[in-house]
Amino acid sequence: MTTERRNPRSVDIDLIPIERVLKIINAEDALAAGAVAAAIPNIAKVVELAVNAIRTGGRVIYVGAGTSGRIAALDAAECPPTFSAPVEWVQAVMAGGAKALTRSIEGGEDDREKAASDLKSKKLTTNDVVIGVAASGSTPYTLAGLEFAKDKGAKTVAVVCAENTPMSKTADLTVCTAVGPEVITGSTRMKAGTAQKLVLNMISTAVMIRLGMTYSNWMINVSMTNSKLRQRGIQMLEEILGVKPDEAARLVEASGGKLKVAVLMGATGCGRKEAEKRLAEANGNLRRVIGYMGIGRE
Repeated sequence: MTTERRNPRSVDIDLIPIERVLKIINAEDALAAGAVAAAIPNIAKVVELAVNAIRTGGRVIYVGAGTSGRIAALDAAECPPTFSAPVEWVQAVMAGGAKALTRSIEGGEDDREKAASDLKSKKLTTNDVVIGVAASGSTPYTLAGLEFAKDKGAKTVAVVCAENTPMSKTADLTVCTAVGPEVITGSTRMKAGTAQKLVLNMISTAVMIRLGMTYSNWMINVSMTNSKLRQRGIQMLEEILGVKPDEAARLVEASGGKLKVAVLMGATGCGRKEAEKRLAEANGNLRRVIGYMGIGRE
């Protein structure tokens, strides 16, 4: 496996000055972005699958073990606070369960039966998309998860860092980021992990954009659950509506802390109930409502 090969560019790395060590690591990390760029056509196909899944009542479910599982769990966990997305939309299942998020449970990655059990609890349907994440593309837990999902009729995706892997042969679609051998042989928390994080961030962010969970590049659905996020919401209103901070703060209060409602109230002068009604009619898509009113552009 390419992910387990020795890297000729980091041979005897333990004998050189620290600054040179860091430059080698940095140069290798830079390769991850290029590997991800090469995979964009397939990443786009995954986004289309995921958007269609959510629109038809399905979910995106990541499956992984070790570093890959933790990266997947992090991406899923960030969707609700960033986009106010329902927690059901993007989920993660990882070998070893919640305990494995904070400490290594390496034996869990070999447990094929637990993968089937974990996914069985999700009650998969044909509307779901299951995304297996593993650098080697052969992790038993993740592979078994994809096999189980496929048996249930769910769409399956493999996110891997090597060509022609067992996961790739199982999945309907593969995203391969061929980052090559790591600085420390086999330590796929490094380049491979970086590439995986980039891919999953791209998938979840693009999905949320397509589902209308942003307005332009503003985080319009952010949950204002603390002072920092409230201030962020006020600043967005200032920029979108061209109003002063006091007026933006008033709109936040009047809208019940719902930014999209606040934008419509500020742009049209309508009340909260009317703004909520217009948004509901457009399935919460602010751009669609603003386009219908002739404000802004599609």
